[in-house]
Amino acid sequence: MGVQRSRRTAAVAIVAALTAAGAGALGPAQAAQPAQGAAAAQPGLYTASVRPAGRPPHTAEPPPKQPTATGYGGAVATVDADATAAGLRVLRRGGTAVDAAVAAAAALGVSEPFSAGIGGGGFFVHYDAKSGEVSTLDGRESAPASATDQLFIEDGTPLTFPEARVSGLSVGTPGTLATWAEALDRWGRFDLTRNLRPAIELAEDGFVVDETFRTQVAANAAIFADFPATAELYLPGGAPPAVGTVLPNPDLADTYRQIARHGIDVFYEGPIGAEIAATVQDPPVRDGATRNVRPGDMTTDDLAAYEVIERDPTVVEYRGLQVYGMAPPSSGGSTVGEALNILENYDLGAMDEAQALHHYLDATALAFADRNRYVGDPDVIDVPLDELLSQEFADERACLLDPEAAAPKPVAPGVPDGDYGDGCATAPEPAAVADEGSTTHLTTADRWGNVLAYTLTIEQTGGSGITVPGRGFLLNNELTDFNFVPTQGGAPDPNLPGPDKRPRSSMAPTIVLDDDGEPLLALGSPGGATIIGTVLQTLVNRVDLGMDLPAAVAAPRLFQPNNVNTSAEPAIADGPLGAILRDVYRHTLVRTAEIGAATGIEFLGKHRLQAVAEPVRRGGGSAGVVFPQRWPR
Repeated sequence: MGVQRSRRTAAVAIVAALTAAGAGALGPAQAAQPAQGAAAAQPGLYTASVRPAGRPPHTAEPPPKQPTATGYGGAVATVDADATAAGLRVLRRGGTAVDAAVAAAAALGVSEPFSAGIGGGGFFVHYDAKSGEVSTLDGRESAPASATDQLFIEDGTPLTFPEARVSGLSVGTPGTLATWAEALDRWGRFDLTRNLRPAIELAEDGFVVDETFRTQVAANAAIFADFPATAELYLPGGAPPAVGTVLPNPDLADTYRQIARHGIDVFYEGPIGAEIAATVQDPPVRDGATRNVRPGDMTTDDLAAYEVIERDPTVVEYRGLQVYGMAPPSSGGSTVGEALNILENYDLGAMDEAQALHHYLDATALAFADRNRYVGDPDVIDVPLDELLSQEFADERACLLDPEAAAPKPVAPGVPDGDYGDGCATAPEPAAVADEGSTTHLTTADRWGNVLAYTLTIEQTGGSGITVPGRGFLLNNELTDFNFVPTQGGAPDPNLPGPDKRPRSSMAPTIVLDDDGEPLLALGSPGGATIIGTVLQTLVNRVDLGMDLPAAVAAPRLFQPNNVNTSAEPAIADGPLGAILRDVYRHTLVRTAEIGAATGIEFLGKHRLQAVAEPVRRGGGSAGVVFPQRWPR
């Protein structure tokens, strides 16, 4: 499913400047073309030594953030300035986009631990400049081999979400480390040892707590307090850390160091894995806690059997562009792709903003109906992916989109059977499915033109709330992404728990190629089911409504997951645009503080890149480039 093309390598003249910027002892041949696979890099780069832990001050100013950066030589966009700096550090030393992504993701495990970390999983979409191919890696967490469709049923009654979340039952086998190792083996220049160094130093020395971090701790304080290892990390003195506090994580530094020294087998088949399984099976709750924390069944065999899966990317053509995404068990690529195919029937660029957004909302609702009905783990159920992504199916679905008024919600799913054109065929039993959660997304590109979009998560903000004692990382609650009970009436539910099954996700890391097969942009977002809306609306803003990427990311958002209510950020809900959507198009808007937190990179031509992060949402993101001005000469 890749797109073949040729690319010029970057000029060898950049080597001197890169070396001056700290690139290390790289010869001209090395700088001009990345070696394929971490094993091809210099052995001398892979010592496990790190600088001794410093003694950080009690308080400090947080590192500055900028939401947009334009320049050359590679780019990184994340939600966090320390993570972006870690990725740029690796790029400056000659690393690829994948090296930078692993370094940034490892740093996010320190400074954004409630959304990402080695206790979770994610999806990885990569464009290879040499081959022109787009590839994807499925590092989604999996259920234990013992799981059944009764995983969250107790005495005949489904658990509540809080009961299921804060338990060993919710913890899926983590895939993040395995994803890093697989990606580095395929497309990295350095090995995991080198790419973990910035995160080890950050964990040792500490990062500066900002208001977003403090707020996330406060929202989880009652949960964190019930687990001594979590409370020790994030409730120093029994309370959330103050803004400006420098917060180290020496346990995570030690865990990273052991992984750097011994490889990921120490996690999946060694002592760290044994500690994870023991924590899941017997969650370490504080004495006197009244919370009923149910044990899970994950075993060391589940960890040892975990595999990252390479899957063909989803791809649709939209306005002459090729839009690549993540296939099931993520629903991001299929749902974004189907919605774009529906919108292909309409000239959004000729509409006013309210009318274009009305079309975006109802196209999203139609695609979500099909997502809920048909998408799950393709290794367990039959997902009609080719039909869901066919233009013919989208055209049939588009006949339900009324240009003048919102369709009553929820809309029914379609019939992706290959037989189209006989009216607006629908299946029975429409159902809306709740899908909440918090993730993080990062986007990187390197000097060779490689680019990736990587979304990773531990599910809810704070995951399960359970930290592996002495290890410094939270465990995910990813299995709550399964439906606890059937949701599709008389039709089969594709997303019930099962042995070794991967729960459906909404993560939508996306790469867009232009009509020549060249990379145009890459983007993604956190936000549970709202990820799909954030990515789709950003694409509509950029491609149809004439916004540049910074404006497309910053624009106020709406989200319609085939529910009666449409979520709307205050700038829309409280303004004239919201009034038109309510009064003219009959959408029911519910005010929502914020939706998503996107990052992206656009290729501007002549080796020029623009990295973009949120200016405000989640406290603002951090974008950076290797050379802010121009190629060195």
